Amino acid sequence: MSGFIAGGLVPSESIPGAHINSNPFWPSIDLDKLRETLRIDSSVTPARLETAVVAAIIGVNRDLSTWRAARQAEGFTTLAGTPDDTRLTSAERAHLYVRAVECAAGAEVCERYRGYDATASGSKNADDSAPTIDDYRRDQRWAIRDFLGTSRTTVELL
Repeated sequence: MSGFIAGGLVPSESIPGAHINSNPFWPSIDLDKLRETLRIDSSVTPARLETAVVAAIIGVNRDLSTWRAARQAEGFTTLAGTPDDTRLTSAERAHLYVRAVECAAGAEVCERYRGYDATASGSKNADDSAPTIDDYRRDQRWAIRDFLGTSRTTVELL
């Protein structure tokens, strides 16, 4: 009898308390917290999760680069150091930044693991995860728009 289990989980090799840092202005991303928040199990290896998070950080930082540059021109060196305004506190902005990164990383992980199991049940699971990918992308956009204070809805008359 073989000890091999198809689709079994790989042991987690993550370093407890591992963080990914980008530009010093932005907060770091706690990989363990991200894994817990998005319910990503150890079948997603630490290296693949890190790749997804780095790609997410690049995208979110690009979306917020004009805002960050304006704050740095005002003399603020970190997001936590930016003043609260009538719309958001710096803690709320930090939450929205982390949420945007988590959602972008979650969407990428879902996209990459859609074809993991090519059996009939795997195809059904891929179909079931499609709305989740869209939900992650929507939540990412909403977090960025909330951060920037722009509307979540774009309306165009036809």
